[in-house]
Amino acid sequence: MLIKVESREATVVARALEKQIMKLPGQLRRSLTWDRGHEMAEHASFTLATGVQVYFCDLQSPWQRGSNENTNRLLRQYFPKRTPLGHISQQKLNAVAKQLNERPRKTLNFETPAERLSVALTR
Repeated sequence: MLIKVESREATVVARALEKQIMKLPGQLRRSLTWDRGHEMAEHASFTLATGVQVYFCDLQSPWQRGSNENTNRLLRQYFPKRTPLGHISQQKLNAVAKQLNERPRKTLNFETPAERLSVALTR
């Protein structure tokens, strides 16, 4: 899921994440691992609002969020570094997310994230 936010202000990010995460089935709303950016300074209110526990990776330890880092690398194919994102619409972000979720991944034995999600939801 990709979410357009109006700013990186902690309150704005927390509210946008709350709204988006509540669209997920309960079994997918257990935890969120974040880096140490200031965007999640409101993590306690986010947890209260959603029941989703927020964990923070250790400083300079991106491997603790491997899937996220890999997704960020894939996103650079669509939005190179320093691309101004203010003009990117939520529709465009949804289209990119759909493409990425339908792209086979080596780490998933060449299944797609969408296929894995479908299996997880039928259990």
